[in-house]
Formats: sequence, C-alpha cells, structure tokens
Amino acid sequence: MKKSAKAVRRRNNIIVHTLLAVLAFIWIVPILWIVMTSFRGERGSYVSTFFPQTLTFDNYIRLFTDTSVLNFPQMFKNTFIIAIFSCILSSFYVLSASYCLSRLRFKLRKPYMNMAMILGLFPGFMSMIAVYFILKAVGLTEGSLIKLALIMCYSGGAALGFQIAKGFFDTVSYSIDEAALIDGCTRWQIFTKITLPLSKPVIIYTILTSFIKPLG
Repeated sequence: MKKSAKAVRRRNNIIVHTLLAVLAFIWIVPILWIVMTSFRGERGSYVSTFFPQTLTFDNYIRLFTDTSVLNFPQMFKNTFIIAIFSCILSSFYVLSASYCLSRLRFKLRKPYMNMAMILGLFPGFMSMIAVYFILKAVGLTEGSLIKLALIMCYSGGAALGFQIAKGFFDTVSYSIDEAALIDGCTRWQIFTKITLPLSKPVIIYTILTSFIKPLG
C-alpha cells in the first residue's frame, strides 16, 4: 500500500511538473520572440523565420539617438522619474496602511476595508475623466507639473491595495509587538525596527509592483 501510494504521488508530481513546464514554455516563447525581434537585422516584424538571420544593435542605437520621429530618451527619463517617486510614496502608503489595519483596532477599520474591496471591483480608468478635471482645476495639467500630477495619481490611491501586505503582517506574531511595547518602544519604532525587518518578502513585492504600475 505504501509503495502504491508513493507511486501515485510520484506520478501526480510528474504530471503537475510537466504541465507547469508546458505552461512556462508557452509563456516564455512570446517574450523570447520579442527580444529576438529587437536584435533582428531584417527590416519589419513580419518575417518568415522565427530566429533572426542577422543580429544587430542598430535598433537600440537608433532608438536612443534618433529623436527625429520619437524622442524616446526624454520619454524614458520622464517615465523613470515618475516611476521612482511613485514607487517610494506608494510603498510607504501601502506598508503603513497595511500595518495599521493589521495591528490597530479603530472605529472605521472594517468599513474602510469593505470600501477598499468594493472599489477594487471597478477598473481605474472609470475615474479618468473626473481625475483629469480635478487636476485641471488645480492647474496640474500643464508644463512640468504634469509629472507631479502623475505621481499623485499613481500613489494617491495606493493604500487601497493593502490586502497582500496586511495578510503578511497578520502572520507576524503580535506577541513581538507586545514585548516591544513593554520594553518602551513606540508604534513607529515597532513598525520600522521590528516588523519591517521581518517582512522583507512583502516589502520587495510592494516595491516591485509600485514601480511597475506607472510603467504599464
């Protein structure tokens, strides 16, 4: 019986890993094709061969040097600045709100979480027109202030995405917080010196998602 159970388990593992390998291959092939196309020496993306016949860096050189059609370096610089500042603010908002919702018990805690869950059901572009008119009313739609407006848009509602970070903070034992409180630590000291060092995985996840969001 034990041998048969092990054989069944081994067979199931082989099936699962084979299926995951096939799905990974399907997911990687389009990305691999895009990367190879970027180094392809032949003109156009509609070609008869999957692998490039000639490889070149001219496509990337033209992308960053030829600004007659598209000023990509300036676009890249603006996007990178917006992504950096949005990442810093969004990560701080998400981690702070998640810690408060995980550790503190206040009057509007559950209504806030319910509201965030409901708002998460609606796509962000539904508020696009309203946000534009608000920014236009305060004069943030012209000149260099557009960057500030975009940073505010990407980071302003970041705290609504607290679910994953809060779930991670819930797994950190509250007895650690109680011991720190007895030793005289403040909530801020517990958050910065105890909880965050124990939460590196969710911090990395929050930073990556906050940085990628403006790039999308």
